[in-house]
Amino acid sequence: MVPARGNAGATTPPKPNRVEARWTETRDDATGQIVLAFDDNRLASLLFGHYGQNLALIERRLEIVAEQRGNHVTLEGPRDVCDQARHVLETLYARLKKGGEIAPGDVEGVLREAASQGVLFEFDPAARRQSFDEIQVRRRPVRARTAAQDAYIRALKRHTLVFGVGPAGTGKTWLAVAHAVHLLERRVVDKLILSRPAVEAGERLGFLPGDMKEKVDPYLRPIYDALHDLMDRAFVERALISGEIEIAPLAFMRGRTLANACVILDEAQNTTSMQMKMFLTRLGENSHMIVTGDPSQIDLPPGQTSGLGEAVALLKNVEGVEVCHFEAADVVRHELVGRIVAAYDGKLAAQRARAETRANVLAEGTPTAEAEAPPR
Repeated sequence: MVPARGNAGATTPPKPNRVEARWTETRDDATGQIVLAFDDNRLASLLFGHYGQNLALIERRLEIVAEQRGNHVTLEGPRDVCDQARHVLETLYARLKKGGEIAPGDVEGVLREAASQGVLFEFDPAARRQSFDEIQVRRRPVRARTAAQDAYIRALKRHTLVFGVGPAGTGKTWLAVAHAVHLLERRVVDKLILSRPAVEAGERLGFLPGDMKEKVDPYLRPIYDALHDLMDRAFVERALISGEIEIAPLAFMRGRTLANACVILDEAQNTTSMQMKMFLTRLGENSHMIVTGDPSQIDLPPGQTSGLGEAVALLKNVEGVEVCHFEAADVVRHELVGRIVAAYDGKLAAQRARAETRANVLAEGTPTAEAEAPPR
């Protein structure tokens, strides 16, 4: 039997994974119900998460009802919010189609991205450009999860010196290391230099055994964790031995000129004014420098001024320098961390308000309640 001409060896291209959406009528025009059907059961299971944890997170964040049956999801709630949930699920599904993975943090990131974009009723995940920027490393792309992270990544790509200032858990160090790994993998720089001031967090550790590397490693453990998360562990070990990746305490930086390198200073709030000036003036030819820190967690001895705040104030308007600020809303760790940071920030704001009120009263010459009270 002779095959038809033009069809010999022809194969039908596989159909792309699609999401079918169908709105259903409700009695209330303000609310709606939409049914999403995902045509790949395996990817749908990954999308919904273990025991439906990703759907449960979307329910809590958007305050809608999401019911799963097989590879179908029924979303019920205000129409605009349901459409936003649809946008989130389709974005995550498109990411799975490309071989990516989904964690609860990724769901949080897409939820924040959708909130920043507004409602998209006509959505094509294949044609849509990601609004949040990303860093390409060999292991996987690192995407911004908040608007502040997006601005931070864009600043890292445009400027020579970038300050990342904000509370813990906002991704300052992790994104800085990701950008440094990106530059090293593409040979934009020859080496990474990662540093931290060796300052105890409110306690005295006393004598630490071992050689110099073993003594300072506990202070630099967060940087090791970021490297191992973004690069193959064997490559990290080889690069540490060859010197392509150098991890050192801040005290070892004096007198050096750091050329053709990406240099990161983490926990910069624990530097003194002189240490910060010393570090910043190490910048050499074809180098990039990233400084991260949390001004609310200063562990310097009483009476010493943090070099981070001074540097940000002095250099914020200097050409080639960019300062990126993070807030409690930008925390991408456990959702409880954001609420913890907000609670501490609220306490600090209340203390400042009371101090300002007391100062204004004293400036006007009116005695305060404490001054008027008779001695006991």
